[in-house]
Amino acid sequence: MSNRPRFLMGQPVITPGAQSMLEEAGISPTILLERHLRGDWGELDIADIASNELALLIHRRLLSSYVIPGGGRVWVITEADRTVTTILLPDDY
Repeated sequence: MSNRPRFLMGQPVITPGAQSMLEEAGISPTILLERHLRGDWGELDIADIASNELALLIHRRLLSSYVIPGGGRVWVITEADRTVTTILLPDDY
């Protein structure tokens, strides 16, 4: 997998709940953004991975899902127009 970004992320945003979970786990949000931008979609099933790959081609929303130590999960969503990428908890959605 390349280290080059596969798409533009726009403005990065993080919800308070996701910020808190990542701080408690000692994980930098930048690491997750880098993974997302490289097309490392995290822990998704094959259908969601295929959906992201198609979304890259037809400019739709992109979703990554990362398991955080301690049992949490964080999503990273880039909007279809690529103006905003949000790090959030599934419950924030």
